[in-house]
Amino acid sequence: MKHKLLALGLSLALVVGLTAGCAPKEEPEAQTTPPVESQTPAQETAVPYTTVQLGLLSGPTGMGAAKMLADNDAAFAQVEDGTYAEGGTFVRYEVTLGSDPANDIVPKLNNGELDIAAIPTNLAATLYNKTGGVKLLALNTLGVLHILENGDSVHSLADLAGRTIYATGQGSNPEYVLNYLLEQNGLTPGEDVTIEWKASEELTTLMASGQIDLCMLPVPAATSVMMQNADVRDAIDLNDAWQASGAEGTFTMGCLVARTEWLEENSELVPGILAEYAASIDYANENPTEASQLMEQYGIVPKAAIAEAAIPQANMVCLTGDDLKGISSYYEVLYAADPTSIGGAIPDDAFYYIAE
Repeated sequence: MKHKLLALGLSLALVVGLTAGCAPKEEPEAQTTPPVESQTPAQETAVPYTTVQLGLLSGPTGMGAAKMLADNDAAFAQVEDGTYAEGGTFVRYEVTLGSDPANDIVPKLNNGELDIAAIPTNLAATLYNKTGGVKLLALNTLGVLHILENGDSVHSLADLAGRTIYATGQGSNPEYVLNYLLEQNGLTPGEDVTIEWKASEELTTLMASGQIDLCMLPVPAATSVMMQNADVRDAIDLNDAWQASGAEGTFTMGCLVARTEWLEENSELVPGILAEYAASIDYANENPTEASQLMEQYGIVPKAAIAEAAIPQANMVCLTGDDLKGISSYYEVLYAADPTSIGGAIPDDAFYYIAE
């Protein structure tokens, strides 16, 4: 998987969530573009620039960033040849693309190797509660989880009684949401329903090949399975199940966070970053064919055809400012289901980055 040094104008954009995309059977290692040779780029290029370390996840959390990355490359070419004329400080992103937020992204946030990253919303709350080291910049991905069946026996969560379901996302939003919704439907996870946890890539392969007949996957992995195996159907959209349960708040799986220390020194960059990210999300939603090609190009989704089919269900958004606080009701649901799912407390107002 090839990753480039990516550049971005004063305004950039990004994104999460969450549990990530589909590719080989084994979890790929996080990949990082080569290190920037100098932090004084005025000596190397015709236009000075600032480097920001950016972490993205393959799959739904990263899909909205594709157009931003393409614009980033094009703009940096102008920086190198001296034709960049927009003024201000140019932001060059060094990108780490991973598939496992806990292993590929979080350690680098904690040790300062990343400045901004897209991660699951429950993990963002956990990091804040444990270290105070991150703040929430944007919500980028609503619910993308689906229960798939090779058959026609499951039409509601109650139909899972006595069944085994294979799922991905243990220790993150998918696990806690699935457990909560099962309990709302009178089922006890591990007793009434057996849950077998597997990596997204392995689960995608098993379901597409017909080796299992019931699973929970996020888009675009779920989309990939249905494209490969016409006998597999979308049995339950967990967005619908969430609403039917009467749960408060919006089912919100992915977000963008920044290190608190980085924010204190670079707050002037944030408005541009969020504006460019919002524009990238809008482009993906409005131009799925073109955007899906960029998603494949940057390794965010393995195939453009999968990305294009998945975009309508990817629920990509860019919510910032006061709108961030809308996730508090979702956190209350997770806290009630399992306090450890968000680090033992509902984040206070200091968690939300709201520009003055």
